[in-house]
Amino acid sequence: MFTGIITAVGRIAAVSERGSGAAWGKQLAVDTPPGYLDDVAVGDSIALNGACMTVTAVDAAAARFSLDISAESLARTAGLDGAGPVNLEKALRAGDRLGGHVVSGHVDGVGRVTRFEAVGESWALDVLAPTALGKYLAVKGSVAINGVSLTVNAVADLPEGCRISVNLIPHTVESTTLRTLAAGAAVNLEIDLFARYLERMLPPAAVPGAKV
Repeated sequence: MFTGIITAVGRIAAVSERGSGAAWGKQLAVDTPPGYLDDVAVGDSIALNGACMTVTAVDAAAARFSLDISAESLARTAGLDGAGPVNLEKALRAGDRLGGHVVSGHVDGVGRVTRFEAVGESWALDVLAPTALGKYLAVKGSVAINGVSLTVNAVADLPEGCRISVNLIPHTVESTTLRTLAAGAAVNLEIDLFARYLERMLPPAAVPGAKV
């Protein structure tokens, strides 16, 4: 379990093939800031760009850890198949502050950036989410974009998908990989965990589009 508060920006430094063919996943080596892995052990969970992964090897002296990512995860996420910067968050511990919102580390879909520009001291970010996720997105609700907990400011249901708008304060831009985004970039999206349970609890007739 995570909170969507990024604890470091790392970098996928190496990608190794686990086998030949689309059914095989990859092994990633991730570099981190010095000291970041001092309390991390094999088997711990770390979210990369919002996707929960299991640590398979740790070299604290080199500030590098390794993980295996399955073909299924690669097919359902963005930004984890090659070298480049990634948002990192260690798993939540009992008693930790919940600074963002409850995030599971399970990516629900891949969205596409349609706007990223400075507005005053902040940045405006618009993302086109898959149509199927639209019913879970609401104004003043929460969404995780590449693992970052954000508040939805506007929602527009369009023929091509659901467009959400969020505001990024300077600290968020400076402290995460969101600063590297541009129109057309793919991003990992996770809807509010409680929206999933709410849909499950409602009778089918109360859920738009549900079969009865």
